[in-house]
Amino acid sequence: MAVSPASGACRSGPTPSQTEGPYYTAGSPERTNLVEAGTVGTPLLVTGVVLNADCVPLSGARVDFWQADGAGEYDNAGFQLRGHQFTDELGRYQLETVIPGVYPGRSPHIHVKVFANDGREILTTQLYLTGISDQIADAIFDAALLAQDEAPDADGHRHVSFNFVVVE
Repeated sequence: MAVSPASGACRSGPTPSQTEGPYYTAGSPERTNLVEAGTVGTPLLVTGVVLNADCVPLSGARVDFWQADGAGEYDNAGFQLRGHQFTDELGRYQLETVIPGVYPGRSPHIHVKVFANDGREILTTQLYLTGISDQIADAIFDAALLAQDEAPDADGHRHVSFNFVVVE
Protein backbone atom coordinates (compact mmCIF):
# COMPACT_ATOMS: atom_id res chain seq x y z
CA MET A 1 0.00 0.00 0.00
CA ALA A 2 1.61 3.24 -1.12
CA VAL A 3 0.84 6.22 1.09
CA SER A 4 1.78 9.81 0.40
CA PRO A 5 0.60 13.23 1.56
CA ALA A 6 -1.26 13.55 -1.74
CA SER A 7 -3.28 10.42 -0.97
CA GLY A 8 -5.04 12.22 1.87
CA ALA A 9 -3.99 9.69 4.51
CA CYS A 10 -2.72 12.47 6.79
CA ARG A 11 -5.17 15.18 5.74
CA SER A 12 -7.24 14.89 8.92
CA GLY A 13 -4.27 15.24 11.25
CA PRO A 14 -3.16 12.88 14.01
CA THR A 15 -5.26 9.86 14.95
CA PRO A 16 -7.45 10.78 17.94
CA SER A 17 -6.38 9.35 21.28
CA GLN A 18 -8.77 7.36 23.43
CA THR A 19 -8.66 5.87 26.89
CA GLU A 20 -6.51 2.83 27.53
CA GLY A 21 -9.27 1.25 29.56
CA PRO A 22 -8.80 -1.09 32.50
CA TYR A 23 -7.64 -4.16 30.58
CA TYR A 24 -4.16 -3.34 29.20
CA THR A 25 -1.46 -5.85 30.15
CA ALA A 26 2.18 -5.09 29.40
CA GLY A 27 4.47 -7.82 28.11
CA SER A 28 2.23 -9.27 25.41
CA PRO A 29 3.80 -11.76 22.99
CA GLU A 30 5.08 -10.61 19.60
CA ARG A 31 2.71 -11.99 16.98
CA THR A 32 0.54 -11.03 14.02
CA ASN A 33 -2.20 -13.57 14.75
CA LEU A 34 -4.11 -13.18 18.02
CA VAL A 35 -6.39 -16.15 17.41
CA GLU A 36 -5.62 -19.24 19.49
CA ALA A 37 -7.38 -22.60 19.74
CA GLY A 38 -10.74 -22.05 21.40
CA THR A 39 -10.95 -18.32 20.66
CA VAL A 40 -14.59 -17.24 20.39
CA GLY A 41 -15.44 -14.99 17.45
CA THR A 42 -15.70 -14.40 13.73
CA PRO A 43 -12.33 -14.00 11.93
CA LEU A 44 -11.19 -10.46 11.10
CA LEU A 45 -8.13 -9.16 9.23
CA VAL A 46 -6.91 -5.66 10.16
CA THR A 47 -4.22 -3.97 8.05
CA GLY A 48 -2.75 -0.50 7.77
CA VAL A 49 0.24 1.78 8.02
CA VAL A 50 1.72 3.82 10.87
CA LEU A 51 2.64 7.31 9.61
CA ASN A 52 4.12 10.41 11.18
CA ALA A 53 2.41 13.81 10.91
CA ASP A 54 4.28 14.45 7.62
CA CYS A 55 2.75 11.25 6.21
CA VAL A 56 6.06 9.39 6.27
CA PRO A 57 5.69 5.66 7.12
CA LEU A 58 7.34 4.65 10.41
CA SER A 59 9.29 1.42 10.16
CA GLY A 60 9.94 -0.52 13.35
CA ALA A 61 7.13 1.12 15.33
CA ARG A 62 5.72 -1.22 17.96
CA VAL A 63 1.95 -1.68 17.75
CA ASP A 64 0.18 -3.35 20.70
CA PHE A 65 -3.34 -4.75 20.25
CA TRP A 66 -5.78 -6.12 22.83
CA GLN A 67 -9.49 -6.77 22.76
CA ALA A 68 -12.47 -8.75 23.99
CA ASP A 69 -13.40 -12.01 22.28
CA GLY A 70 -16.57 -12.47 20.22
CA ALA A 71 -18.60 -12.87 23.42
CA GLY A 72 -17.34 -9.55 24.86
CA GLU A 73 -14.96 -11.18 27.36
CA TYR A 74 -11.35 -10.11 28.01
CA ASP A 75 -8.64 -12.57 29.03
CA ASN A 76 -7.24 -10.93 32.16
CA ALA A 77 -5.21 -13.95 33.25
CA GLY A 78 -3.17 -14.49 30.08
CA PHE A 79 -2.58 -13.09 26.62
CA GLN A 80 -5.48 -14.40 24.53
CA LEU A 81 -6.37 -11.72 21.97
CA ARG A 82 -3.35 -9.68 23.05
CA GLY A 83 -0.12 -9.17 21.18
CA HIS A 84 2.28 -6.73 19.64
CA GLN A 85 4.16 -6.47 16.37
CA PHE A 86 6.60 -4.14 14.66
CA THR A 87 5.81 -2.30 11.46
CA ASP A 88 7.79 -3.32 8.38
CA GLU A 89 10.10 -1.06 6.36
CA LEU A 90 7.03 0.61 4.78
CA GLY A 91 5.32 1.19 8.14
CA ARG A 92 2.77 -1.59 7.55
CA TYR A 93 1.13 -3.88 10.07
CA GLN A 94 -1.21 -6.84 9.58
CA LEU A 95 -3.31 -8.42 12.32
CA GLU A 96 -5.40 -11.59 12.29
CA THR A 97 -7.99 -11.52 15.05
CA VAL A 98 -11.75 -11.86 15.62
CA ILE A 99 -14.57 -9.34 15.58
CA PRO A 100 -14.83 -8.17 19.20
CA GLY A 101 -18.09 -8.77 21.03
CA VAL A 102 -20.31 -6.30 22.81
CA TYR A 103 -20.27 -5.75 26.56
CA PRO A 104 -22.36 -3.31 28.63
CA GLY A 105 -21.82 0.31 27.68
CA ARG A 106 -19.32 -0.37 24.89
CA SER A 107 -19.52 -1.01 21.20
CA PRO A 108 -17.11 -3.53 19.65
CA HIS A 109 -13.59 -2.10 19.58
CA ILE A 110 -9.92 -3.03 19.42
CA HIS A 111 -7.47 -1.26 21.72
CA VAL A 112 -4.19 -0.05 20.22
CA LYS A 113 -0.97 1.47 21.56
CA VAL A 114 1.79 2.69 19.24
CA PHE A 115 5.37 3.09 20.46
CA ALA A 116 8.22 4.89 18.69
CA ASN A 117 11.48 3.07 17.93
CA ASP A 118 12.96 4.43 21.17
CA GLY A 119 10.16 2.87 23.23
CA ARG A 120 8.15 6.04 23.87
CA GLU A 121 4.39 5.57 23.81
CA ILE A 122 3.09 7.93 21.10
CA LEU A 123 -0.57 6.90 20.76
CA THR A 124 -3.24 5.06 22.72
CA THR A 125 -6.55 4.68 20.91
CA GLN A 126 -9.31 2.29 19.87
CA LEU A 127 -10.55 1.07 16.49
CA TYR A 128 -14.21 0.58 15.65
CA LEU A 129 -16.01 -1.40 12.94
CA THR A 130 -18.51 0.09 10.49
CA GLY A 131 -21.96 -1.45 10.72
CA ILE A 132 -21.35 -2.75 14.24
CA SER A 133 -19.63 -0.18 16.46
CA ASP A 134 -21.57 2.75 15.04
CA GLN A 135 -24.91 1.07 15.82
CA ILE A 136 -24.50 0.77 19.61
CA ALA A 137 -24.67 3.58 22.19
CA ASP A 138 -21.15 4.16 23.50
CA ALA A 139 -20.11 7.37 25.29
CA ILE A 140 -16.55 7.34 23.91
CA PHE A 141 -17.22 6.11 20.35
CA ASP A 142 -15.50 8.34 17.76
CA ALA A 143 -16.46 7.97 14.09
CA ALA A 144 -12.96 9.18 13.13
CA LEU A 145 -11.71 5.82 14.44
CA LEU A 146 -13.90 3.64 12.21
CA ALA A 147 -11.77 1.22 10.22
CA GLN A 148 -12.40 1.17 6.47
CA ASP A 149 -13.92 -1.97 4.96
CA GLU A 150 -11.77 -3.63 2.29
CA ALA A 151 -12.38 -6.61 0.01
CA PRO A 152 -12.63 -9.85 2.03
CA ASP A 153 -9.36 -11.72 2.62
CA ALA A 154 -8.43 -14.88 0.71
CA ASP A 155 -10.59 -16.98 3.05
CA GLY A 156 -13.63 -14.72 2.64
CA HIS A 157 -13.27 -13.15 6.11
CA ARG A 158 -13.96 -9.50 6.85
CA HIS A 159 -10.97 -7.24 6.16
CA VAL A 160 -10.67 -3.68 7.47
CA SER A 161 -7.87 -1.15 7.29
CA PHE A 162 -6.80 1.81 9.38
CA ASN A 163 -3.77 4.07 9.08
CA PHE A 164 -2.47 5.53 12.33
CA VAL A 165 -1.08 9.06 12.09
CA VAL A 166 1.12 9.78 15.11
CA VAL A 167 3.03 12.74 16.50
CA GLU A 168 6.52 11.59 17.40
